[in-house]
Amino acid sequence: MSASSRWSTPAAEALRVEPGFRLADIDPRSTPGYDGDKAAGKADLDAGREPLEDLQERLFAQSVAGTATGSVLLVLQAMDTAGKGGIVRHVVGAVDPQGVELASFNKPTADELAHDFLWRIEKRLPDAGRLGVFDRSHYEDVLIGRVRSLAPADEIERRYGAIVTFEAQAAEMGIRVVKVMLHISKDEQRERLAERLDRPEKHWKYNPGDVDERQRWDDYMEAYQVAIERTSTPVAPWHVVPADRKWYARLAVQQLLIGALAHIDPRWPAADYDVEEEKRRLAAS
Repeated sequence: MSASSRWSTPAAEALRVEPGFRLADIDPRSTPGYDGDKAAGKADLDAGREPLEDLQERLFAQSVAGTATGSVLLVLQAMDTAGKGGIVRHVVGAVDPQGVELASFNKPTADELAHDFLWRIEKRLPDAGRLGVFDRSHYEDVLIGRVRSLAPADEIERRYGAIVTFEAQAAEMGIRVVKVMLHISKDEQRERLAERLDRPEKHWKYNPGDVDERQRWDDYMEAYQVAIERTSTPVAPWHVVPADRKWYARLAVQQLLIGALAHIDPRWPAADYDVEEEKRRLAAS
């Protein structure tokens, strides 16, 4: 069975948030749209590397040639341990790193806090011909910002509208925004945190603060529900990817990226020189 035939529904369609969406109704261990098992999923992930790499290389080639008009921005949001790093390594890591712009938004600096919350985000939007990746993003300002009351309620409310406007403007610039929430269960997160404590080589990945955030799990799920409802639009829809099964999450995001790049349909730049003449000159050199 081919990789494509194991997708009964295209990933973008199976995972896209629709009206009436309820995060609580999505099983974090499910595999929406995909009929294969873990072994098939890993095989399909391997098979998907070539088309993803080819499309991204075409896009990057356009960037080098100065003919690119589009780009892709992958926005990754999730609770800790949901697998954002694995997506970056195993999915994005399969393409030419020269054409990737990776940004990770941690706690704002004093300088960043002196500006609007989108100021630091706008500066990291991908240039034409590039694949941009936000490992956490502007959504932190309506997620942890809401749960931890880091801004007044009316300011949090304003930010939803500001995000919608910002992403619409990005789309007008030719940026295809792929927003992904990796949806992990609380039980699965406990197991992954326990693994980090059990393995010395993973101690560096453990943060005691993660346990504190677990105490507010329900608050975070509500914050995600509201943020997704308020900011999922036709030009920048949300995709909720069940993430308890790492193999499925990686495969699903890979499919979303392939679809976004295929929509741009990047073509190899035409040579701006006489190819046959250059062959002659090279042979004579």
